[in-house]
Amino acid sequence: MTIASIDIGSNTILLLISEYNTQENSIKTLANFYESPRLSEGIKFGDKLSRDKINSLISVLSLYKQQVEKFNCERVLIVATNAFRIISNSNNVIYEIKKLFGWDIEIITGDEEARLTFFGSIFPIQHNSFNNVIDIGGGSTEFIHGNHSSILFKKSFNIGVVSLTEKFFGNYPPTEKEIIYTLEYSKNIFSELINKYSGSFDTIAVAGTPTTLSCIKQNIRVYNEGKVENSFLQLNDIETIIRELINLNKDQVLERYGQVVNGREDVLLAGCLILVSLMKQININQVRVSTKGLRYGVVVDFLIKNSLLNF
Repeated sequence: MTIASIDIGSNTILLLISEYNTQENSIKTLANFYESPRLSEGIKFGDKLSRDKINSLISVLSLYKQQVEKFNCERVLIVATNAFRIISNSNNVIYEIKKLFGWDIEIITGDEEARLTFFGSIFPIQHNSFNNVIDIGGGSTEFIHGNHSSILFKKSFNIGVVSLTEKFFGNYPPTEKEIIYTLEYSKNIFSELINKYSGSFDTIAVAGTPTTLSCIKQNIRVYNEGKVENSFLQLNDIETIIRELINLNKDQVLERYGQVVNGREDVLLAGCLILVSLMKQININQVRVSTKGLRYGVVVDFLIKNSLLNF
C-alpha cells in the first residue's frame, strides 16, 4: 500500500510518500518533499488566512498532487497544525481544498500533534525504552516522553520559530537585548520541565531546526537525509552556531550555509534559541536528530487504526 502524508505546518508544508509492506510489517520511505510558504506569517489568533496565503497553499498542494499521482498513492492523509488551529476561516479553507482536490484536511490539537509526532519518531526504534521527543514547529513546540506502550507526558507549548521571530526580532540580526528577552521568554515557557525527563533517556529532535543544524555541523550545503538521520547535536554545537547567526543578516545566512537554510534563513536563530532553552531546562547536553516526526506518525496511526500495522 502506497500512502501520501501531508503535514500543513505554520512555516512548512511537508509531503511523505511511503509504502507499507504487509509481509514485513514495515514502512518504507519512497520520497519526501518540502515547501515553505509560511502560512502563519503575521497571523494572530482569530485572524483569517489571507487570499494570498490560501493561493500559496493551493500551489503547494497542486505540486504535491503531481507526486501523489506519480507514485499511484492509494491514500492521501493530511493534517494541519497550529496555523489552522488559530485562524477563523479554517473551515472555509478546508472546504475549498476539498472542492479542488477531493482531499480532507484534519485539524489536529496540540496534544494530538504531540502524540503523532512521538510515534512517528520512535517507530523505527524496535525496543521498549523510554524516549523524549522534541518537535519545534513554526507556531508551537511539542515535548513528549514515553515509549512504544505509553506516553507519560505530552504537551504542545505555544512557542515556535515563526511566532518567536515575529514577537521579539524587530531587527535581523536581532540586537543583544532582543536575544536576552527571547531566551528569558523561552526559559519561562518551558519552566515546568525543569530537571525532568533528563536521566539516561534518548532525546530525539525532529523538524526543520535540528535537521538544518545537523547539516550546518556537518558542512552539508544541500540537504542529505541519509547523513542527517540519527546524527547527534551537542549543546555546544548549537551554541556555536548561535554565535555565528547573531552576526549575520538573512542574505548572509543563505550565503554562508547554502540551500539547507532556504526558507528558514530568518527563523533558524529562533529555533536554535528554543532548542537550547528546552535542553537546558531538562538538563541534557545532546539530542539525536530524526528526519521523521508528524507525517510519519500520521501513517503509523492510520495503519494501526485499520488493523494493518503491528506496533
